[in-house]
Amino acid sequence: MSNIRKNVSLAPLTTFHIGGKADYFVEVSGTLELAEALEYADDHHLTTCVFSGGSNVIFPDAGFRGMVIRIVDGGIHISQHTLSAGAGVKLSDVVQAACAAGLSGIERLAGIPGSFGGAIRGNAGAFGAEIGDVVSSVKGFLRETGMVKEYKQDACLFGYRTSIFKQHPKILILSADIKLSLGDKESLQWIMAETLATRESKHPQDIKCAGSFFMNPLVRDTTLREEFQKDTGTESKDDKLPAGWLIDHAGLRGKKIGGAMVSDRHPNYLINTGNATAEDVMMLASLVKTRVRDELRVKLEEEVQYIGF
Repeated sequence: MSNIRKNVSLAPLTTFHIGGKADYFVEVSGTLELAEALEYADDHHLTTCVFSGGSNVIFPDAGFRGMVIRIVDGGIHISQHTLSAGAGVKLSDVVQAACAAGLSGIERLAGIPGSFGGAIRGNAGAFGAEIGDVVSSVKGFLRETGMVKEYKQDACLFGYRTSIFKQHPKILILSADIKLSLGDKESLQWIMAETLATRESKHPQDIKCAGSFFMNPLVRDTTLREEFQKDTGTESKDDKLPAGWLIDHAGLRGKKIGGAMVSDRHPNYLINTGNATAEDVMMLASLVKTRVRDELRVKLEEEVQYIGF
């Protein structure tokens, strides 16, 4: 492949702005380019990492020893109530396109960073909506066979922040179709704007972070759930409690290690204050998990993926 580059800085490609250089780096769009990049890596015995939006990943400060393949673009196509998009398209562009076409179902996902493919892989959601609810089919590239397979919604095994694609990383998302319903364009634009404003009111959206760092855990302790309800006036949903509330409850709001900090606005945001290293973030995440486990007997699990460590 002619567009392979060497020693490419990964930090600018992630929302954390953290990470060293990739030994080899290539951007691909479509099945053929992805297959060619993987074949090149195999021929040269290179470890591979495939990603797109960079919103839920942290690369090592020392960089990635191998080839980083970044899926880009793929386009958006709308036919009646079905929107089709490539994995590398920004989720925000997909949401905007749907609302502009008067199609309802993903307007509450406005403001979630990252790519369309990444959102499907992690079944991204916010304000009661999850993208897996509207997915009708996904095209995946099977890393081990080089074949393309279509997965209908049931086969995607969507759950809270998970899917078959997250459970089996060698299935690489190429594109997907989502089935939406007819809505009023003006109302959809208003809901999208309101959603963005709500997200901004909770935390500035232009900071260097991955959004929510931990998944909301299942909490069996009824006393803790009752305390949450008394504190917030809100009942727990499906016996889960917000990770941010638990982190705050453990007294970690504003805690810093190096350049990494637990946000003082939204404790489930671990932010890069300007010069954080990957090690800073990992040490802070470890401290948060340990404190919440020891003090509240709750296990936190990262949404963020550590790559190349």
